Amino acid sequence: MKNLSYALAIVFLATVFLAWNHRRDSEENTPVSLEGVWELVNYYTYEDNKVTDSFPNTEGYRQVKMYQDGKVMWTRKVPQDSTQWYGYGKYNTTDTSLVETLEYGSASMMRIIDTSRVFSFELQGGKDWFRQISINEDGNRTFSENYIRIK
Repeated sequence: MKNLSYALAIVFLATVFLAWNHRRDSEENTPVSLEGVWELVNYYTYEDNKVTDSFPNTEGYRQVKMYQDGKVMWTRKVPQDSTQWYGYGKYNTTDTSLVETLEYGSASMMRIIDTSRVFSFELQGGKDWFRQISINEDGNRTFSENYIRIK
């Protein structure tokens, strides 16, 4: 009887795991529509193209992105820092990529825009979440910002 209980528990857990994995895989293959308002919830770091660590936002930190009609605008609040961070520009997506071309931003952002206006990312996501993944010069994933839809 004890062995039967263990066997049923293993079958149940395997079924739950496979269903969760299938749901996660199908969500990742969903084409992403970025139209709307998004909030950054955490970050991933990668090694060998696999997630190796996850970092939540620090308390009070907030970053919001808005995408509408080919335009992007974002703002960031860092409680421990008085530096303003925001930017505005155009964006373009495919099923697997996001390219943001910034035109204007805060003084701190303009220093970055002066050297690089175009930011390209691998794009993964679903209906209510997306991940923009930075790729290094060798084509490997290094870092991602992970967002959820708030509007």
